[in-house]
Amino acid sequence: MSEARKSSEFWRGVRDQLPLQLGVAPFGLVFGVLGIASGLSEWQTILMSAIVFGGASQVVFAQLWMSGAAPWVVGGSVAVINARHILYSVSVAPYLSALPLRWRIVLGYLLTDEAFAVSIHRFEGAKPDQPVHYHLLGSGLTLWVCWQLSTIFGVQIGATLPPYLNLEFAIPLTFLAIVVPRLRHGPEIAAALCAGLVALVGQDLPWNLWIIVAAVAGIGAGACVDWIRGRL
Repeated sequence: MSEARKSSEFWRGVRDQLPLQLGVAPFGLVFGVLGIASGLSEWQTILMSAIVFGGASQVVFAQLWMSGAAPWVVGGSVAVINARHILYSVSVAPYLSALPLRWRIVLGYLLTDEAFAVSIHRFEGAKPDQPVHYHLLGSGLTLWVCWQLSTIFGVQIGATLPPYLNLEFAIPLTFLAIVVPRLRHGPEIAAALCAGLVALVGQDLPWNLWIIVAAVAGIGAGACVDWIRGRL
């Protein structure tokens, strides 16, 4: 396998990922601010981004920790949110299963929402002999660097930013940009609509249980629609 093809795939992954950083950078900045506001130290906030590297779960952790939610709710919410990575892994496994373990560990660490969103399209459209794992490497590293830098930036100067900027809107907007284009089939649409509706209605549930309830409801709705479709 030529080095030129590897390099081409790597830089293609970088280029495909760069536009999404317009949403990721404010997202990371918001987490930096939330981490400090929740009571974490600067180093704890930065290390959480480096070790966990899961934007949604990090933000939910900071928000729930700051609101005084019960530890089991914090842990359960983070676990439910991160469970989506199992689905990502299943989706990319056919394209990466032949790689050595060291490659799969690195790519598994980098396999987050935005990296999956751009690389799975490349995987599905590539020829069997293409080194597409370099695309995920380039995409994931681009996202990782931006996430770390924006977190550090948020930790350092986030507290001085004026509230009217409302940077927290970058979080839902980023996920909408990723999720909505993927909603092509009935079960996916049903899961998204049901989870969104339950999340809105359940805002008054104690201990922020609306997160877990909405996730379970969405999964259940998607599974039901898929079952019904299979019976028709």
